[in-house]
Amino acid sequence: MIAIVDGGSTKCDWVILENTGKVSQKTESVGFNPNIISADLIPQEIEKNPHLFLIKNQLDYVYFYGSGCGTAENALLVETQLQKVFPYAKVTVKEDLTAAAYAAYKGKPAIVCILGTGSNSCYFDGKSVRRDLPSLGFLIGDEGSGSAIGKHLVRRFFMKKLPQDLHQEFVETYHLTIDDAIKNMYHNPRANAYLAEFNKFVIQRKQHPYFQNMVFDEMKNFFEYQVLPYEEARETEINFIGSIAYYYEDVLRAAAAELNLTVGHIVQKPIESLVEFHKKYIFNQL
Repeated sequence: MIAIVDGGSTKCDWVILENTGKVSQKTESVGFNPNIISADLIPQEIEKNPHLFLIKNQLDYVYFYGSGCGTAENALLVETQLQKVFPYAKVTVKEDLTAAAYAAYKGKPAIVCILGTGSNSCYFDGKSVRRDLPSLGFLIGDEGSGSAIGKHLVRRFFMKKLPQDLHQEFVETYHLTIDDAIKNMYHNPRANAYLAEFNKFVIQRKQHPYFQNMVFDEMKNFFEYQVLPYEEARETEINFIGSIAYYYEDVLRAAAAELNLTVGHIVQKPIESLVEFHKKYIFNQL
């Protein structure tokens, strides 16, 4: 059996295949970004999932694509912990950007971006992923991401920058105190996911002119920092993976148009496309 895993900071999507390529099951677990949680927690989190626990000795291959796995050190940390859970499997760990490149591939080179809890970008020619820019994480990077937009919202709420109608609705929705916010932002291993959760409030009101402007500015910020530095930026399509790109598609395309950039297709959840890429390009090499 073969497991293909799209591992975000918030959650992981798992697809289990028979060796014939037929889908056996689909399931989820929490995210395993080693920059946010201790890698030692991975085995116990996986084994909380009864579906994965039952088949842990039956897997022959595990392809794990995860947030925070872009360095050799972190990839090895995650690989070591996955090997403990799946002792008979050949485990391959790569960063989530590689999964995005595979999932967004439609037969021609493109810049591929992730816009989910965090953000990232690369250039993929169909064979190799080229990454010109580092991932700086949610503290000083992750432009355009769920955590960045959530950070804007929380900051503007406490600093009384929101219009009165939005301020009052925020109060009634969250009853958020500064003590609770500080605790969750500075004493929470999943602070980026905590901030990203506030996107629900923005998405439900995304037609409000204030949020239109706020998100538009953040999307331009993303293009400025994570797309325009690529020399191919104005010559090729820019494809997107992730829920933030999906839910704010109209604003994302408008920001790109202002910068004379071309947005191609947007995929909310890459796992299905990722599985198809493996069937077409990788399984024939096993």
